[in-house]
Amino acid sequence: MQLKAGLLCLTGAAALVCAKQPPKDLLIGVTYRPESCPIKSQDGDEVFMHYTGRLWDGTQFDSSHERGKPLSLTLGAGMVIAGWERGLRDMCIGEKRKLQIPPHLGYGDMSMGDIIPAGSTLVFDVELVDIDGKRVRAIREPRNEL
Repeated sequence: MQLKAGLLCLTGAAALVCAKQPPKDLLIGVTYRPESCPIKSQDGDEVFMHYTGRLWDGTQFDSSHERGKPLSLTLGAGMVIAGWERGLRDMCIGEKRKLQIPPHLGYGDMSMGDIIPAGSTLVFDVELVDIDGKRVRAIREPRNEL
């Protein structure tokens, strides 16, 4: 029976229904990756992120673009939800990702005022703008070729 349900998700109109279900675990989709990636984000880095946050139904609740300034945070320091901690690792400067974050990696059973209801699946479009000011260094440093 489980196999049949899985096959239905792969074909016909059922594919649309299955795709509309919130994920049970973190989904990370790379929407843009630069050709050159000399530096990737890792725990301990101060990263500068542009982002737009939406609920699963598409309702936007926050955006750094509207403020005109990227968010600064230290990766791995517990400053943001677990879905962001995982979803922002190993990013290249200039890379863009779509993070689909289930409640247990977001705010769980807590609501964030009237903005984010308890138990919400969150969707973030994120862009890594800079790492510890390394963007300029990465562009200027010569590559070692063997």
